[in-house]
Amino acid sequence: MIKIEQAILHAVQREPDGQLRCRLRPQPLNHSEALDELLAELHRLYTAKAGKGFGHFGVPEGDGEANEAFKDALTQWRTGNLGFVEYSGQASQLLEKELAKYDFAQGGYLLMAAYNHVACDYLFVALMSPKPSVSVSQEMEVHGSEHLDLSNLQLAARIDLTEWQADPGSKKYISFVKGRAGRKVADFFLDFMGCVEGVNTKTQNKQLVQALEDYVATTDLDKDEQQQCRDAVFDYCKTQITAGGEVQLKDIADEFADHGAEEFYQFTSAGDYELEEAFPGDQSTLRQLKKFSGTGGGVSVSFDAHHLGERVVWDQVNDTLTIKGVPPNLLDQLQRRLKA
Repeated sequence: MIKIEQAILHAVQREPDGQLRCRLRPQPLNHSEALDELLAELHRLYTAKAGKGFGHFGVPEGDGEANEAFKDALTQWRTGNLGFVEYSGQASQLLEKELAKYDFAQGGYLLMAAYNHVACDYLFVALMSPKPSVSVSQEMEVHGSEHLDLSNLQLAARIDLTEWQADPGSKKYISFVKGRAGRKVADFFLDFMGCVEGVNTKTQNKQLVQALEDYVATTDLDKDEQQQCRDAVFDYCKTQITAGGEVQLKDIADEFADHGAEEFYQFTSAGDYELEEAFPGDQSTLRQLKKFSGTGGGVSVSFDAHHLGERVVWDQVNDTLTIKGVPPNLLDQLQRRLKA
């Protein structure tokens, strides 16, 4: 459950004359069941969103200058020198100014919501596009209307206010949705907040997978026990991802301590893995611990890791995979094609 403190909507829209303009709401949204459901659903969707980036308020790479206007206004609000409505209005004007740099920008509704979840304070910031729809009244009249398109949550960020204030030097207290082609789609949204990427989630998770593979190779564990270690680490990380938490290196060793891997933390510290003590998990990267998969040249192959060397045999010299026991649904397709 989340506890909503304050929430507000402002509009940044392109007028008929081609100019972007703000329409500011003068007071916060009233607490209601509809607002509770909206923010609960946004929290769920955002937490489950895969491939998020993580950053902090800072200076962009190259010759860029830090945009501290959003951070300064946020600080003023958190210290009580600025009301939430005034702060959100300033944020909307900053967004309008940033959007004006791009001809493609159409604007939308800027939602800002301060809420608490599991003893952490968050500020959720999202630019959402209205989607046309049709409704029917009790008098059976058809009316055109607009609704917020929650399924297409592409321009959204969440600031962990608790982490930001407790550890200003952290580089991951802001999370954001990455565009399908990387960060480029959302650059203007991050720029208006003065956010720069701080922790490369995929790199951290790839390093974790590599460190685990290197470690189990040094142990006396047999093939099944090694896979049990991989499965345990994956299950732990998946639980953290689902709960919106972070992967903690010191906790990982506890997950497979029964398999004799208590020294994993020391192993990673002594190696050249450059792993953070805690970092967000990336399930698509970590899935390599449980599955092998790949696509190319019109062929897709995927199988559970424990089948390697048994049902699936890799001949490295001849560049071939031999599958023993074709899956029934695939076998049926092959047999029907052969008969045809």
